[in-house]
Amino acid sequence: MRTLLIVNRLAVSHFLPLASVRWRVASSRPCSSNSSSQEQQRHSMLRHLTSKIKSTGPISVAEYMREVLTNPVMGYYVRNDMLGPEGDFITSPEISQIFGELLGVWCVSEWMGAGSPGQLQLVELGPGRGSLASDVLRVFGQLRTVLGETSVSVHLVEVSPVLSQVQATCLTGECNQASASEDEPCYHHGTTAAGLPCSWYRSLEHVPRGFSIYLAHEFFDALPIHKFQRTERGWREVMVDIDPEKPGQLRFVIIPNPTLACTLIQADEKRQHVEVCPEGGVIIQQLANRIAEDGGAALIADYGHGGTKMDTFRGFKGHQLHDVLSSPGAADLTADVDFSYLRGVAEEGGVACLGPVTQRLFLKNMGIDARLQVLLRNCTDPSTKKQLIQSYDMLTNPSKMGERFHFFSMLAPSRLHRHRPQAAQGLKMERKNPAPLPVAGFTELNL
Repeated sequence: MRTLLIVNRLAVSHFLPLASVRWRVASSRPCSSNSSSQEQQRHSMLRHLTSKIKSTGPISVAEYMREVLTNPVMGYYVRNDMLGPEGDFITSPEISQIFGELLGVWCVSEWMGAGSPGQLQLVELGPGRGSLASDVLRVFGQLRTVLGETSVSVHLVEVSPVLSQVQATCLTGECNQASASEDEPCYHHGTTAAGLPCSWYRSLEHVPRGFSIYLAHEFFDALPIHKFQRTERGWREVMVDIDPEKPGQLRFVIIPNPTLACTLIQADEKRQHVEVCPEGGVIIQQLANRIAEDGGAALIADYGHGGTKMDTFRGFKGHQLHDVLSSPGAADLTADVDFSYLRGVAEEGGVACLGPVTQRLFLKNMGIDARLQVLLRNCTDPSTKKQLIQSYDMLTNPSKMGERFHFFSMLAPSRLHRHRPQAAQGLKMERKNPAPLPVAGFTELNL
C-alpha cells in the first residue's frame, strides 16, 4: 500500500515540468475537408454494399459495420486518419496528456499488485494516433527506478495501415520498419527513444503470450453489433436493405423469420430493442484466457451502459452526429458497450472484474484533482491555465465525458484475494501474508 501511494504521489506532482506539458484541446470547428478521391471511395462503398445486398439479400448491421469500417480496400478505418480536431471525433488522450499519465500509473500499480514480475508487456487494442501509449511510456520512464530491470515491451493491435504509420512516427520516430512479408503476424516493428521494442499486429491472437497489461480505449464501441427488435412473434433481427423507392439509398428492415444471431439474446431479456456484440465477447474471452493463465490485467474505457440502453447505434462526422446509413464510409460508426454482457463473458472466463465506474470517478480516484492543482500552481501563463481547466472539465464534467465514459477492469483472480495463511518458519503459529494492494482508479486512495 505504501509503495502504491508513493507511485500515485509521483503521478500528481513529479512527472513533467509544466514547460514540457503538451496540452491537446479539442476544436469545436467541424471538419470540412472532402477530396474528390474520398467522395469516390464513398460512392464505391455504397456500390459495393448494394451489390452485396442484391446478391444475397439484406445484411446484418454487424456485416454492414464490418464492411464500412474495416473493408481491406475501402474501409473507413483502413484508409483514414479520423482522429483529432481535423477529423471526425477526438478522444481523451488527444484532449490532455493527464489522461494518459494516470493510465500509465494504473499500469505500474497493477504490475506492482501482481508482485512486480520481471516481464511487462504493454498491449493496446486500437491505439488511435499513439498518444495514449506515448503518455503511458513517458510515465514508465519517469518511474524507471520503480520498474528497475523489468523487461518492458510494447504491442499494438491495429488494422489500419494509415494509423499504424502515424503510431510508428509518434512512438518510434524513424526507428521503425515494415516486416519482410505482409503475412507475418507482426507486420511492423520499431524501437522507442527509450530503447523499448514496439510491434504491430492485426489481431490480439498474434500478440505473444506473457504477463501483460491490456488497454482498450474507445475500441469495443467500434466493433460490429447485431440489432434485434421484440415483435409479437418473438425476437427478430434488424438488417440493412436497399430502399425500393430510392435505389441509391439504404434502409433498416426487420427480418420476418428468426436468424441464427437471435440465439445471442438472453432468455430473461426485458428490453424491446437489443444490441449484441459477439465479436466483443470473443475478444473478452481471449483477454480472460490470457490473464487467467499468464497474469496481468485489462483496463477498458468506453461509452457504455449496464445492460439498460436500447438503441445506441450512431455515426460521427466532423464531430457531429451523422446518419449511419447515409454515405457509408464517410463517417465513424459506433454503439455503446454493454458492460453487463462483457462482465458475464469475462467471469465465465475465470477472471475477476471491477466496474464499470464513470470516467469522472476513475480519474478522481487516480488523483486528477491533485495533479491539476500542482500544474496550476506552477503555471504563470493565463492561456495555458485556461487550457488546463478546459481539458479537466472536458474529461470530468458529467455532461461531457465525465459520465458518458466508463472504466471496466479484468484482473487475475488472485489479485483481489488474500493469500492463505502460511506457517511461520520454525514456529507453530501461523501468520497471514499482507493483504493485496487496492486497485487504483476503482478505489479511493488518500494521497
